[in-house]
Amino acid sequence: MSEAMQHVGGAEINLGEAELKALCHKVLTRHGFSKPHVEAISEALVAAEMSGSRSHGLYRLMGFVATLNNGGVMPKAVPVVEDAAPSVVKVDAKGGFSSLAFQQGAPELVSKAKANGIAILAINHCVHATALWVEIERLTREGLVAIACNPTQSYMAPHGGSQPLLGTNPIAFGWPRGDGNPYVFDFATSAIARGDIELHRRQGDEIPLGWGVDREGMPSQDPTEVLDHGAMLPFGEHKGSALAIMVELIAGPLIGDMLSIESTEHDQGKGSLPYHGELIIAMDPARLSGGNTQQHMLRSERLFDMVKQQGARLASERRYKARQTHQAQGVTLSRALYEDVMKLIL
Repeated sequence: MSEAMQHVGGAEINLGEAELKALCHKVLTRHGFSKPHVEAISEALVAAEMSGSRSHGLYRLMGFVATLNNGGVMPKAVPVVEDAAPSVVKVDAKGGFSSLAFQQGAPELVSKAKANGIAILAINHCVHATALWVEIERLTREGLVAIACNPTQSYMAPHGGSQPLLGTNPIAFGWPRGDGNPYVFDFATSAIARGDIELHRRQGDEIPLGWGVDREGMPSQDPTEVLDHGAMLPFGEHKGSALAIMVELIAGPLIGDMLSIESTEHDQGKGSLPYHGELIIAMDPARLSGGNTQQHMLRSERLFDMVKQQGARLASERRYKARQTHQAQGVTLSRALYEDVMKLIL
């Protein structure tokens, strides 16, 4: 037992980064995922757990295995990378999880963005269940500004409606900041990520009003009612709804892939994780700023400084702080979650 593991006899258990990764490796290997998928998925899940993004961390392993057992993902899929145009790279994930498809396509995306100023990576036929900010941070480390988005399944009602139609459709954005941590945001166009409602259900907690409605379209605080019979709601009413529709279009039909409602129909009620596409746009400031790139990038620092001078928090600061703490102290998991994950190895 390592020094990073504590509280093993109580209600909580503490694991270090290496132990988290080893646990992911054991689960995924046990269920037949190929080594490249094991590595790519584990990296994304551990990054989320270490950064305090619990809704995209280890608890996702249960959904991964359930989706595999439902026939909803190909555990040994080999992504195919296509040089589709001077500024476009496409990756056919072949029904596998998106993490490996992104890793396979990212080098060509970076190369095209730096050559042309802007480039697009379109991932098709993937199962997506990890945080977009993991991918965005990878691109900002190359000095690129990046945007990513994807549909999901029809979990959310459009503003003014009451029936599930749109996906939770996350949007992520990243801005490099030299040697410092990038400015990154990643949020669902729903009032809250679906995974957060799942966590409330696991813990037996009610959800706040405004997150979802019941089967009659009435406000509900019951996570099971919202997830299984009702619908989630968009953030910002018509604004979140419009952004969700935008994501449906540009990360669905535009790249030759599914709408959220089509992903739901594809699932046929099995309850698998969403099968769809993903769109990533990368932009190179060195090509777009018209010279004196460093000077122009420093103007963004003025903006960030003025935000903080007002006492406001920049997006992603909480995640970086959590990462620093967890790297020093490990991550504390509930014993119930730890035991559920360990059952997947048996």
